[in-house]
Parts: sequence; C-alpha cells; structure tokens
Amino acid sequence: MALSSPDPQASAVLRTMVENFIQERLQLKLDKLGDNEDDKRQRLRDEHQREVWLADAARRVAQIQLASHTLKPLNPDARGTNVYLSEPFCTDAALVGTHVLGVDRADDVVGNAAALDVFKFLKLPAGDKTLLARFLDDDPALLQALSADTPKAQAWAAAFAGIVDSKSAVASHTLGKQLYFPLPDGSYHLLAPLFPTALVHRLHTTLQEDRFSDAAKAARAARKVEEDHPHGYREYLNMVVQNFGGSKPQNISQLNSERGGANHLLASVPPVWQSQGIKPPLRMVSVFAKGGPVARDADLRYLTKVLRKFLVKVIDHNNMAIKAKRLELVQQIIDTVLAIAAPIQCLPGGWSQLGDCRLSVSEKRWLDAGTVDDAHAETPPDDWQDEVSERFGNWLNAALSTDKTLMGDAEFLEWKHQFKEALANEA
Repeated sequence: MALSSPDPQASAVLRTMVENFIQERLQLKLDKLGDNEDDKRQRLRDEHQREVWLADAARRVAQIQLASHTLKPLNPDARGTNVYLSEPFCTDAALVGTHVLGVDRADDVVGNAAALDVFKFLKLPAGDKTLLARFLDDDPALLQALSADTPKAQAWAAAFAGIVDSKSAVASHTLGKQLYFPLPDGSYHLLAPLFPTALVHRLHTTLQEDRFSDAAKAARAARKVEEDHPHGYREYLNMVVQNFGGSKPQNISQLNSERGGANHLLASVPPVWQSQGIKPPLRMVSVFAKGGPVARDADLRYLTKVLRKFLVKVIDHNNMAIKAKRLELVQQIIDTVLAIAAPIQCLPGGWSQLGDCRLSVSEKRWLDAGTVDDAHAETPPDDWQDEVSERFGNWLNAALSTDKTLMGDAEFLEWKHQFKEALANEA
C-alpha cells in the first residue's frame, strides 16, 4: 500500500534532495576510476540506486551512534558506553557544560568510520530541520520520499532514528577512567567520566575564530597602530594542544576528525605575578642568540623539545595529519616568541638608540618600532620582517637538529615563511 503524504510537494523536494546526495557520493567514486574499470563503474551505479543505497545505509547506521559525551578520547582502545544527551541534566547558566551550547550544538558520532557517510546524509538540512530531526519526528513527507512501500520506508526511518540510541547496555571499561566520589554515610558513588565532545568542539571553533578570523586580525592591527576598532580581540596564553587518534583521528570520532585530532587545553592555574621591570635586550647581537630572552625561555625549551621528539618519531613518514601536527607545534613556538617580544615592544620608545644596544636594524624595528632613522638604516624599512624571520628560522633549525633529523634549507624556509606570516598578521 502506498504511503499517502499530507504534502506531496514537500515529499518531492525531499526525494530530490536524497537522490542528489546519493548521486554526489557516486560521482566522487566514479571520478577515481580509470578508463578500463567499466565493471566496477557499473557496480557502483547499481549500488547507488536510491532504494539500494538507502537499504544499505539503513543497515550500516547500526555501526555508528550519535554522541554528546564519548569514551575513546580517554583511551582509544576503550570499548564502553558513549552517551547522547538530547536534554541536559544541568540547567545552571553559571556553570560551563554541554547545556550552555543551545540547540545549535554540533553532536558527535562514534563507531565505524566507514559508515560516517550515513551521518553526513542524516545531517542534510531539510527546511528548518535536519533529516535526522525529521526521522525522529516520523515526518510522513520524508517517509514518502524514501519509498512508496510503507513498511520498507518505516523500517528504514526507524533504523536511521536509532542512531541516537546506545548500541549496548551501559558499561564502563578497564581502559576507561573511574572516580570514587565519597558520600556522607561513608559509602561512595563510582563515577565513569566521559569526554564532553560537543562542548570541546564549540571551544575549538571559538578559539579558531578568536585567533585566526579576519575580524580578530583587523582588531590586532588596529591596536598595533593605536586606532579605534568596533570590537576587541582575545588572546589565550599558555595553551596546550592534546592530540587524539594520531594519524587517524577519524577512529576516535567524527568531530575529532574535523578538528584534526586537536584538543585545546586552556591554562587552569592561578595567575603568576611577574615583575613589571622589563629590561630592553641590550649588549646582545640578537634576541635569538645564546643568553637572549628567546634562548632563556623555559616554555620555548619545552616546546622545541616536544617538536624535536615528534620529528624523530615520524622521520620515515609524512602525511596530512603529520603536517598538521608539525604546523600546530611550530605555531605554538611562534606564539611564544611573539609573547616574549610583546613586553619589550611596550617599553618606552627609543631604547634601541642607546649606545650599548647591539641588535641589528631589523630587530630594532621589530622590538622598538618607529625609533630607527631610515636615512642611516642598513635595512630598508620593508625588509626587516624578512630578516627577523630568517633569524627565527636559523634559531629553530639549530634547536631542532639532531643526529637523526638534520634541519636544512627546506625546513628553514618553512619556519621562516610561517614566522613572517605571523609578523605580518601582527603588523
């Protein structure tokens, strides 16, 4: 018996959207085939007939689960329960938690990475809702769009809606974490903490916007020249990046894959008093030289040690995940160098003109902007960023070189380019 829809036009729109998605998936696979793979090409076309693909997707959706709190970030080999909270337990706006994200939060998916295309299907926007929301609402127009066979459409819809359900009984795992929470009567609750993946992803997107958006760069540029700007900008000091999943972040979860495995940890320590008696870098040829503020900094020594170990570990490998991790570590080093330079740049102008200042003209321009006499400068005004970036590249090459990983011209150019780009964003 055919499934009657209260809105045939809506059903037709939904069916077209479903078919377009399936055909886009097919085309991506067809584009990878060679000229002599006609049998495989026909097999793919058969597999991507609408009802054939939907039947297969309804079968594979059981391999994945929607989640707001996940276990694998605690240990990638843990096999316990993941949780999807559609309604938060906590509603206190003064506390930071998943409940503060609102209805537009990004939910995660765990399970077989090979079935993640099904989640992409369920995330398709269909009017003011996603397909998944319509499946959960038993939308009759969507059922009609799936198939004219009512029982078949209902079975598929139930399978797709089941992505929000746990695939097993609630259970922890020996590789998970457990906390004994004491109670007043001497007993305790045994808590199994999970990773707040939806909240972490919102933090990640917020950090990316605050650090790298055009608006943030414009605000920093306005501050540099002491001009007004419609809004300010945010800096996150002493931030650490934890990586989940190594070269296969998709094995942890979908959102972890979208972040490239990065999990940002904000400094959770009380403020440390620092003396305001910042002194200019006099009697040294460069801030990158031995004994200079860059070489003396403990955070930089630690970060270069981490990057050095990472480069040794991946010496025989190279892929997009490794490149992204290396880029992230170098960016942390650059951010730390710029943080060291910032208080020097805030000193009263003119200190670089003192007789015992031995810095090059380019470093004077960088650290004591506007005080160098252009008529007597050895370096043209527009070239100081290039020379400072070269000094950074040479310093980082020396800091990273080992018997196994000798840094050469290619690495020097990469560090130089990344540092120069950071200087340009500050300017």
